[in-house]
Amino acid sequence: MTGRAYPLFDIAQMILQKPERHLVSFKVQKNPEGKPLQPLFVCALDDTLWLSEEEAVSHVLKKHFTTFYQAERTATEPPKGKYTFVAQCGMSGAILGPPNYHDYQNQLRKLHAERYSRMPFEAYKARVRIVRDEEVVKKWVEDQSFKTEYICLNLPEPVRLGTMEAVEKHFREVHKENIIKPVESHTMTGAAARTLRSPDLARLVRSVWEDQRRFPLQIATVLSQQFAGHGLQFFKVNRTVTHVTVARPHFLDMEATPVSEGVKRIVDYINTHAKCTRRQLMEVLAPAPAVLAVVPAAEGQAPPSAPEPTPEQTAVVADLHWLIHQGHVIEFANGTLETAKKPVPKPARPERKTPEKAPAAEGPTEGQSEAAAPVPESETTANIEPVPAPPIEAAAENPRHATPPAENASELVPSSEAPSPEPAHQPDDATVAPAPPI
Repeated sequence: MTGRAYPLFDIAQMILQKPERHLVSFKVQKNPEGKPLQPLFVCALDDTLWLSEEEAVSHVLKKHFTTFYQAERTATEPPKGKYTFVAQCGMSGAILGPPNYHDYQNQLRKLHAERYSRMPFEAYKARVRIVRDEEVVKKWVEDQSFKTEYICLNLPEPVRLGTMEAVEKHFREVHKENIIKPVESHTMTGAAARTLRSPDLARLVRSVWEDQRRFPLQIATVLSQQFAGHGLQFFKVNRTVTHVTVARPHFLDMEATPVSEGVKRIVDYINTHAKCTRRQLMEVLAPAPAVLAVVPAAEGQAPPSAPEPTPEQTAVVADLHWLIHQGHVIEFANGTLETAKKPVPKPARPERKTPEKAPAAEGPTEGQSEAAAPVPESETTANIEPVPAPPIEAAAENPRHATPPAENASELVPSSEAPSPEPAHQPDDATVAPAPPI
């Protein structure tokens, strides 16, 4: 709307600043046989993504347990006998019961499998300590005086399960197929990607995001395609930094093109005042009328509105708007104005001199073999065409080497089409793309 020229990579950095401005897309890779190297699973309840079915099942039973099951605790007979000490986990503090209790080994192996499966069982067992505190022993006896059962919900007939192992088995048999589904690709918002609960996926997204923050070539590629679809144009400053704007720089030859006096004054002022701004231009060409007195607003009244623009200011704004949208003047994102300079003419190619033809010899001269005979020129000349450079030079677009807008407008190089840089190498499983407009 303003007609300003913005650096393409600065816009890409702005997209990455806030997670609601971009999307994150995951895609599995397959081996030559067509099987996924690393599968992906989606939980339909909250759209979370997981790398294994076990992770997804554990997540559902932890976060959405009450959707499928209801715990019911009933009193039962307390353990018989007198106990003076109990075993306690040295890392979590969970009470496992007396070592001579019949269910002690089951509780020990269950806790190891649920929380410390990566630790060898014998090493974990060495962390268990014996506690002789009377309060701790009493608490264990009270816990054993109750029995917990799990009632299955959303079923035609109520089903009671006695252990969490039975609950997990029931979930896998009844609900898993509808809740947890394998996918080959999945897209989520940037905000959802910041709250991934799978540690490996969270590290992957962080790695890709940091890589784009250093050099957002992937985002810039998608943005250039979207901007071109909206009819925007591209040009380079100092042949390095790609900018996007409403019109490519186009030199205005005022000697050959009839223009109004207002347009000529604007162009002359910008040419004679390097890095001037719109405000400075208005102050010189169409200054606001002097205010004789400033009357403060009375208490409870709105402050006085800004004065209406004068006809001279309106004319200057209209002329400047026309110059910008025609590409004759470039207004950069930092507010500086610059005119499009006359393109430097390309040097003419020197004409190729044709060597004088020697009289044709009837055959090889004496002492000269047939292999050494001169070869016609048409058989030795090769047509070599230079390969055009890509519109976006990746090394030059690196923000660390970016340069400010050129003072000499001859350094503004228009690009005839949207830049199409080759995407930089990205991690295989995650990509970042701008969010679609709302």
